[in-house]
Amino acid sequence: MTWPNALTINRSLSKAPLDISIVMPVFNEAKTVVPLYHQLREVMEGIGKTYELIAIDDGSTDESFKVLQELHDEDNRVKVIRFRRNFGQTAAFSAGFDYANGEIIITMDADLQNDPRDIPQLLQKMHDGYDVVSGWRSQRQDVYLSRVLPSKIANLVISQVTGVWLHDYGCSLKAYRREVIKNIRLYGEMHRFIPALASWMGVRVAEVDVHHSPRRFGKSNYGLSRTIKVILDLLTVRFLLSYSTKPIQIFGLVGGLCLIAGLGLGIYLAILRLFMNVPIGDRPLLLLSALLAMVGVQIVTMGLLGELVVRTYHESQGKPTYVIREIVD
Repeated sequence: MTWPNALTINRSLSKAPLDISIVMPVFNEAKTVVPLYHQLREVMEGIGKTYELIAIDDGSTDESFKVLQELHDEDNRVKVIRFRRNFGQTAAFSAGFDYANGEIIITMDADLQNDPRDIPQLLQKMHDGYDVVSGWRSQRQDVYLSRVLPSKIANLVISQVTGVWLHDYGCSLKAYRREVIKNIRLYGEMHRFIPALASWMGVRVAEVDVHHSPRRFGKSNYGLSRTIKVILDLLTVRFLLSYSTKPIQIFGLVGGLCLIAGLGLGIYLAILRLFMNVPIGDRPLLLLSALLAMVGVQIVTMGLLGELVVRTYHESQGKPTYVIREIVD
């Protein structure tokens, strides 16, 4: 049996290009979807551009899919993608990006905490020449100790590590140009790092102050437990930004330092034994020397294997190692 992948879905369902696609993951938000739809419809019709609303039902166990289906029957600009189970917000965004036909793709949550009335100012920033525009919830309406404070610390760390300075990586209200988001593949919990991942392409990133409303229905699906996931994904992002096409440089550096340290200790112990007649058989330094040398060789070997994997990845998919903004010929 052949399972359809995202690209197959995109080819089979895509239609004529639109001005704007709104991508919105939905997980047990049956009470918020209808009022949010009406808010979005009012804002988007006021803008006067063609648009579509892509709602991804991420394995909801309430009436969310039924409500979305009714909205689609009422308005064919509402497109619904239904997952077989809960795959998470990153997978939902990824599916929405694959299906989106808009020249500008806007993401937002379905819990009524993002305000659709902020969309025009995101579009204005895009009109000013930016490629990615991120919302900043400067007046965030969440519990300070468990949500706001950890988020501020995380945003500072992420900005420092990635070099893309944003106040609020966790805000789902963002706008992307189609050519930017279509070249990014998302895994794990990577959706919050899209501006950083896109920075590899040399995009212009801006941030605008947006409204944030208290949660009116249900409860948040995120808490302090996701901190470890964020840290691990951040390490991945840092590696991808700096060494995704040259892994030997990081592995070779670490492995080379270990190898040099091991060889240095070995030479030191050899001098003690050969010229000073000092026994070294029971010295811990001998074991450390051998361990460092072996670890160094293994890490360098991992770097060489990484180089082979990178080349196979790029060449098998025809994926370039550069991104062109424009050509004047």
